[in-house]
Amino acid sequence: MATRTSSAQGKGAKRSPRGVAGDTTNVKEKDKKNSETGGKQGGAKKTSTYGQQMAEKNLGRNFYGLREKQFKRFFAEAQRQHGATGENLLSLLERRIDNVVFSLKLASTRPQARQMIVHGHIRVNGHKVSSPSSLVKAGDLVSLKDGTLEKKGFVETVINKRLNIGVKVPAWLELKKSEYKGQVLRFPERSEVAVDIKEHLVVELYSK
Repeated sequence: MATRTSSAQGKGAKRSPRGVAGDTTNVKEKDKKNSETGGKQGGAKKTSTYGQQMAEKNLGRNFYGLREKQFKRFFAEAQRQHGATGENLLSLLERRIDNVVFSLKLASTRPQARQMIVHGHIRVNGHKVSSPSSLVKAGDLVSLKDGTLEKKGFVETVINKRLNIGVKVPAWLELKKSEYKGQVLRFPERSEVAVDIKEHLVVELYSK
């Protein structure tokens, strides 16, 4: 009986179906496919048009530090203006006072610029501005409050930290470094926008 059992097992091993233990054919084929697709089953998936639109919208929203409701409000304003909606939107976002303070190198980050505005450190044409979303126009003079300049520690650790490094100020703004002031010369052009964004996809998303 022992001999017959051994013989049966041997015959069974020869006829074992592909893919079970002892057969490496399928394993090798799977390894080859994985190496060709980077280990992703079925290869890389193409991002949908909606996914691309959402990605560009989120890029712009996060770059300027806005919530969805704020971003949509600026888009609505851009639609009401003459010209290309996408370019209008970027111009509006660039002209926000928090972005201008950052672009003039008077703050190290946009969030820091917003904090400075909320706490009353920023003046536009000599007047206090308290809303980070306020828009500047050509000819506006942006400066620090006199009392802020008297705080030498704050000026050295916060203002001068970025002011003294070689970051170029956009051509639509003029920095008066020794006075801690900046002037808006004109509206920004599309080529001067820092964020690399496909704004037409944002327009398509919000126009649905």
